Amino acid sequence: MKRAGADFLPTRATLLERLKNPDDQQSHAEFYGLYRNLIYGVALKYGLSDADAQDIIQETMRSVSGKLGSFQYDPKVGSFKGWLLQNARWRIIEHLRSQKNVFKQGSASPDDSRRTGTLERVADPSGNDLDAVWEGEWQRTLLERALAKVRQEVRPLQFQIFDCYVLKEWPVEKVTKTLGVSATQAYLAKLRVGKRIKEEVLRLEGELI
Repeated sequence: MKRAGADFLPTRATLLERLKNPDDQQSHAEFYGLYRNLIYGVALKYGLSDADAQDIIQETMRSVSGKLGSFQYDPKVGSFKGWLLQNARWRIIEHLRSQKNVFKQGSASPDDSRRTGTLERVADPSGNDLDAVWEGEWQRTLLERALAKVRQEVRPLQFQIFDCYVLKEWPVEKVTKTLGVSATQAYLAKLRVGKRIKEEVLRLEGELI
C-alpha cells in the first residue's frame, strides 16, 4: 500500500480547528493522509486482513470526525494521536468481538484461539503492547515523511547512494561499482543525507500532535 508523503502539511492544533468545519475538504484530506497509514499499520499488526484494516480506518475516521467539534486540544492533558489511539483501539476491539461471536455461532475453527488471544490482548490495556505498536507505527510514519521530504531537497544521485548504501544496506563495494561513485562519495552521502533526515524527523515530532 502506498503511504502518505507527497504533502508536508502537518496536523497541528491549527489544523484541528479547521477540521471542525465539515466543508473544509483540504484540511480533512491532510488529516486523512497523515493518520490513515498509522491506523492501517496497527490494524495489520493485530492480525486483521487488508479489507478489515481498511474498514477500521473508515470507522475510526468517521468516529473521530463526529467528535472533533467537542475536542479541545491541550498538550498538557495528552496528544491528539493518543486520543486517536483510544478511538482506534475500540474499533479494533469491536471488530474482533464481532468476529468472535460469529465463530461461536458457527463451528469451531483452528484459527479461533489465535483470534481470541488477539482480542484479549487488545481489550486489556495492562496486558497488551498496543501502545508500543502504535508508537512504532508513528515513528515509521515520521521517517517515511522525512525521507520523502529530503528526497526532494537533495541531488538525485546523492539520495540514490543513500538509498542503496543505508536503506538497502548494500556493501560499499557494490554501491561504488553499481553507481559509479567513489567510496568517499558514498560515505559523505550517508552522513549528509542521514543528518538531514534526522533533522526532519525532529522537526516533524515538534509540529505533529
